[in-house]
Amino acid sequence: MSKPTIVTMPGDGIGKTVLPAAIEILDKVGFEANYVHADIGWDFWCKEANPFPDRTIELLREHKIGLFGAITSKPKSEAAKELIPELQGKGHSYYSPIVGMRQLFKLDLCIRPCRSFPGNPLNFIRRGPGGVIEEPEVDVVIFRQNTEGLYAGVEWTNPPDVVRNALSTHPKFKAFADVPGEELAVSTRIFTQGACNRIVGEAFKYAKKFGYKSVTICEKPNVIRETSGMMLQTGRRIQKEYPEIELWNTNIDAQMMWLTKNPEDYGVIVAGNMFGDIVSDGFAGLVGGLGFANSANVGQEVAVFEPTHGSAPKYEQLQPSIVNPIAMVLSAGMMLDHLGETEKAKAIRDVIGQVIAEGKVLTYDMLKIRGGPDALDKGATSTDQMTKAINERL
Repeated sequence: MSKPTIVTMPGDGIGKTVLPAAIEILDKVGFEANYVHADIGWDFWCKEANPFPDRTIELLREHKIGLFGAITSKPKSEAAKELIPELQGKGHSYYSPIVGMRQLFKLDLCIRPCRSFPGNPLNFIRRGPGGVIEEPEVDVVIFRQNTEGLYAGVEWTNPPDVVRNALSTHPKFKAFADVPGEELAVSTRIFTQGACNRIVGEAFKYAKKFGYKSVTICEKPNVIRETSGMMLQTGRRIQKEYPEIELWNTNIDAQMMWLTKNPEDYGVIVAGNMFGDIVSDGFAGLVGGLGFANSANVGQEVAVFEPTHGSAPKYEQLQPSIVNPIAMVLSAGMMLDHLGETEKAKAIRDVIGQVIAEGKVLTYDMLKIRGGPDALDKGATSTDQMTKAINERL
């Protein structure tokens, strides 16, 4: 078979540090690929008014697989001020390139595994009966709908008359009828039956393939009746095809409480865009935080794999780097699974588990100390040292 070509998009901040570390580990595990760099991120917004250039879009369209580092995003008004002078006042509006990428390539499945590694000092612990300290094993996989909901971008400040007139046909809008347009902002939450069918169906397939006993629809159908209700009804219908897998239904607010009471009870969780973002960060906090938060954005043709920790620009200039590369490395492992290289993916995960269990190589977050120039002096290992420890075991 010919080598796959992977579009590498380091992006901003620490993405430029952790992505090369992941590629180093991919090389070590014996994954053979061609890598092509692609431009994305804040620098290209400032210089070109486009953080997701057409040349990068064409590379993804051609090669279908991407590894993405991190992105810096700022509010609309702040973003406009950072354009180079000749681009200011030209009507350019910043939009998150990763959100744009998901929508352009219909990367509608966001898959976020949240699995604890034994021995990780950041793992969630609780007090059990008799005061016994318990460390439950967390093995949850979030399926977040990635292209619709509140992140679809259908919103207005001072909505035009045609929008306002349409909204006024709903009896609940009477409470806002007298609000001046310039004081009114509207964001829509759009679900479609096709997208619900796909994400719930894929969640059940995943649960069956990997032996999970339950799929939970995590929404808010008692209040957001139409959209959350559609997701729940879809779950009830599809579950009939998988009688061996239980369907659970939780409200997002209650779920955020229960995930710290009994996280070991949950398997696969399905949610819309916003609630999926929230619950995946909540579970990530139980297994080590954003330094371990990996994800896949998967469409019918294109797939992009990324950590969810953001660009953390305050750490970008630290030399040597102190950031934890594991989230990026685990994301690369998800890419291997997607490409059918399951043994190599498992080898990476197993070795990360061994390094963590041994407890000799700990990044600053794993030591629970503040990140900064003195972190290494306090016993933290650098990004390179963590990468080396994984490579040596591979």
